[in-house]
Amino acid sequence: MTLVRAAAAAFIFAAACCQAVAEPSLKEKIVGTWDFVVAEVTAPDGKKSFPFGETPKGILVFTPDGRFAQIHVASDLPKIASNNRLTGTPEEYAAIMRRSISVFGTYSVDEEKKTVTFNITASSFPNWEGEAQVRTIDTLTDTEFRNTNPNVAGGRGSASNFYRRVK
Repeated sequence: MTLVRAAAAAFIFAAACCQAVAEPSLKEKIVGTWDFVVAEVTAPDGKKSFPFGETPKGILVFTPDGRFAQIHVASDLPKIASNNRLTGTPEEYAAIMRRSISVFGTYSVDEEKKTVTFNITASSFPNWEGEAQVRTIDTLTDTEFRNTNPNVAGGRGSASNFYRRVK
């Protein structure tokens, strides 16, 4: 009888220990606010570029209820000379459009495939509205998130984005 009790106690202890160290899901780990560090595009020929520069600004937010917001901005965007966002020059608007993007909508995580899908409600690039964009989760830790969009618009290659969790 003592052997049975000891075995039962060992089983319960082992089960409790296993539950305590269970790894959180990707969906649980991704929730939070992330600072944008850099985006690197790799062209089909292997050439690398940084569409927002090497020191961009930005943020990526994932909420527990499945919403996201992403803003990427080059740190060297030109100021609009008129100081009125509605009266910029065509050149100012073009430079800003080329070096910034904002996107928001809902997201889902595929634990098995290790992907996150952005279901885009709206974007500063309106052609993306209504799209579902899939990104591979390359790294997701308590402090770091890296993902890859394997198909950047226009066949330019793949884009890897790097973020650090806001403390």
